[in-house]
Amino acid sequence: MSKKTDGQWKDLLTPEQFEVLRKKGTERPFTGQYYQTKVSGRYLCAGCGQKLFSSDEKFDTGCGWPSFYDVTEPEAINTEDDTSLFMKRVEVLCSSCDGHLGHVFEDGPAPTGLRYCINSVALTLESDEEE
Repeated sequence: MSKKTDGQWKDLLTPEQFEVLRKKGTERPFTGQYYQTKVSGRYLCAGCGQKLFSSDEKFDTGCGWPSFYDVTEPEAINTEDDTSLFMKRVEVLCSSCDGHLGHVFEDGPAPTGLRYCINSVALTLESDEEE
């Protein structure tokens, strides 16, 4: 993995993508483009294009962000403890570019019991549907 400077990332990403992926920000709930999409396909990291999630693993939680109960490949993400905002959460990062994607919680459906709560702006959708 080659390291990019903030300037290089700013040239590649929109300001909102930069804030989320590189500065660990979050988009407002219920505003992201993939929050309610039902399109079949694969969700990739908006920073580097690594495959992260599948539409087959997406489910509606009502939390305001796209949610998935599993990742496409376990090696596609890394997790870290996040104690910001005076709470303990588990941050989800792209293993390829170290971009902040969102958080994972242990209140999801079977078979994993996990809920990957991911910022839409951190993702791009590679659709199975013809345009």
